[in-house]
Amino acid sequence: METIGLYVHVPYCVSKCPYCDFYSLPAGEEGMDRYAQAVIRALKDNPFGPRNADTLYFGGGTPILLGARRLGAILEAASSQYGLSSGSEITLEANPYSTLQGTLRELKAAGFNRVSFGLQSAIPSQLKILGRRHTAEDARTAVEDAFRAGFQNVSLDLMLGIPQQTAEDVETSIQFCADTGVQHISAYLLKIEPGTPFAARYREEDFDPDLQADIYLRAVDRLESLGYRQYEISNFARPGFESRHNLKYWLLEPYLGVGPSAHSCLDGRRFYFPRDVESFSAAPSPFSLAVDDGPGGSLEEYLMLRLRLTQGVSLREAQIRYPQFDPAGFIRRARPLEAGGFLWATEEGFALTPQGFLVSNEVIARLILSESTNCN
Repeated sequence: METIGLYVHVPYCVSKCPYCDFYSLPAGEEGMDRYAQAVIRALKDNPFGPRNADTLYFGGGTPILLGARRLGAILEAASSQYGLSSGSEITLEANPYSTLQGTLRELKAAGFNRVSFGLQSAIPSQLKILGRRHTAEDARTAVEDAFRAGFQNVSLDLMLGIPQQTAEDVETSIQFCADTGVQHISAYLLKIEPGTPFAARYREEDFDPDLQADIYLRAVDRLESLGYRQYEISNFARPGFESRHNLKYWLLEPYLGVGPSAHSCLDGRRFYFPRDVESFSAAPSPFSLAVDDGPGGSLEEYLMLRLRLTQGVSLREAQIRYPQFDPAGFIRRARPLEAGGFLWATEEGFALTPQGFLVSNEVIARLILSESTNCN
């Protein structure tokens, strides 16, 4: 029986940040009760037959707003239905407020073993620009509370390229994260999403591409110097603390998403839930709402996702998995990019350099041919 990853989208936030386009809305106790019960129904009544899972990721939104009771009930249902064990990776996203110690202890006792806090910056003026409600000291306290609660795998998120941010600011935030002792740091370049308040506030010319590149490359260097090995475009970890769940996405392994806006790739198909928490919560069989999104796992998709990883593409593995893969053509397209400093090349395959990650969409587009086959 194949092993999958589970994802639960929790669409609740205290307030919506001006850069965010994820599906979220204000939380209410009655609505969260109905939502948690709907997630449990979906986990128990999925139409895909018995599966084993070894990762469960609660994303959002702000999942911790559900509280330990609801989150524990969802985890219990998932464990019962999908065989999650003490060796599984169970992750929860949270905003780093200073009042989490009791909740974190309850979550650890329920079986959660990884927590990811959305810091974004340790610079007060940048937190204000981003509309964040916490301080850097709140984040330090939250990390300390997580360690005291027994978590041994804690991550912090940073945002790069914030308006008015300098490379020195980013290095300050990175040092702050390292000083807390976390095992994992995600560092994402800000993307201005259509329809967000940031899209109305900022224009493309407000962002200097040379400064953005300097910020990213300085961040990569600083994180590596502090012992956080880059394993994906935006993710860095001490050895052995890479996100096992997120690696499933990039390795094109099967996963099942539950909740409004959650996506899945299972049995060679992609599907998703509409962005409608009320319909999801009211449905007797939530998976009846799932929308088919076509086949998943094409060669093009495989190459695109593998090139997000520092391990890159193994030519032999690609040819075994996709017999139509043309390594000679791939090598021919890769050589000019290697000469330009955008790729590393070995006898086994290719991987993007940090410079290549900066322009990954363009580099990947030049490497990939439009061929398809179904995923696992």
